[in-house]
Amino acid sequence: MTIFGTPLSAHATKVMLLGSGELGKEVLIALQRLGVETIAVDRYDNAPGQQVAHHARTVTMSDPAQLKALIEREKPDLVVPEIEAIATGVLEELEAAGSVRVIPTARAARLTMDREGIRRLAAEALGLPTSPYVFCDSLEELQAAIDEKIGYPCIVKPVMSSSGKGQSRIAGAGDVQAAWDYALAGGRVQHGRVIVEGFIDFDYEITLLTVRAVSSKESAEGAVETHFCEPIGHFQVGGDYVESWQPHPMQALALQKSRDIARAVTDNLGGQGVFGVELFVKGDDVWFSEVSPRPHDTGMVTMCTQWQNEFELHARAILGLPVNTALKSPGASAVIYGGVDADGIVFDGVADALRVPNTDIRLFGKPASFVKRRMGVALAFDADVEVARTNAKLAASKVKPRVA
Repeated sequence: MTIFGTPLSAHATKVMLLGSGELGKEVLIALQRLGVETIAVDRYDNAPGQQVAHHARTVTMSDPAQLKALIEREKPDLVVPEIEAIATGVLEELEAAGSVRVIPTARAARLTMDREGIRRLAAEALGLPTSPYVFCDSLEELQAAIDEKIGYPCIVKPVMSSSGKGQSRIAGAGDVQAAWDYALAGGRVQHGRVIVEGFIDFDYEITLLTVRAVSSKESAEGAVETHFCEPIGHFQVGGDYVESWQPHPMQALALQKSRDIARAVTDNLGGQGVFGVELFVKGDDVWFSEVSPRPHDTGMVTMCTQWQNEFELHARAILGLPVNTALKSPGASAVIYGGVDADGIVFDGVADALRVPNTDIRLFGKPASFVKRRMGVALAFDADVEVARTNAKLAASKVKPRVA
């Protein structure tokens, strides 16, 4: 895509995002800075991305008829899935018919929308190192898989979820029933299928943002190259990201293995854009965990660490523009939780948070708050990444959500 029209004109370049939460909101802002007409789609009104897009649409994206009708009516140049719960069969149908281009591809969207597709691709088709795993359709199958193959401790997850929802670590037989129930409740769609994984005693886990974008060399114009951001370390509670930092220190061999794994997966998925590849690392050993064909929540740290953050990289890559993954400064992010269950909350302490050295705040504008819903993020940069981590957590702690 080399010609950019004027938004809201007959020559506009139109991009539709399927999913308009905090990550989609930042992608939409990046697209608008490049003069793109944007359509923000979500399952509820006034989602964060809908507040900044040219057009806001609310549909059930997992409903094939609703999704197909919307795409055919809006006629976007690009459709960009930003969540998992999407009727990917419709995307494959429309892409095959030449009606629309799906980012990165409709096949990639289908394979990565659930853990089964991408795990079987990585482990069985590509032969990449992963934890041992079994997919289960009942509580009895789950118990048998643990007893006969996986053992304790282990991890149980829904086949389709995000941000750690429905994920449990099982220490013994007494935890299995609760983990099964929690996985079913936490899935993006009602799907009685889970994955149980053997526990890997890793030293740390990283997100390796991997970008497939056109070459910046004139001699290779149009050729797609793979670019890597510096590794992002992160800390999770119950599978949910709480803080992240960049760069995470790694031995050269472990970093090379991580890049090799990320390249193998993303080359197979194809297309263009940012991929968030999650990896476990112990010494020089690296295991593939998951991949998202879109910006990653742990990558919000790049809003203060990179010259082009992950959202700007995604926007440029999908539009066929060159990218720059260079680090600007070490930095960190820390989540700001809602703390209360209420609509239209207010936030105290923002000025206090911004008095912490070298910090910034993003409040997402979600219309409803839950105790453990991510409502914002604090960002901090410093030459010493540990100082940045301390400041990000301090800034986040000073923001106090409350009922108005």
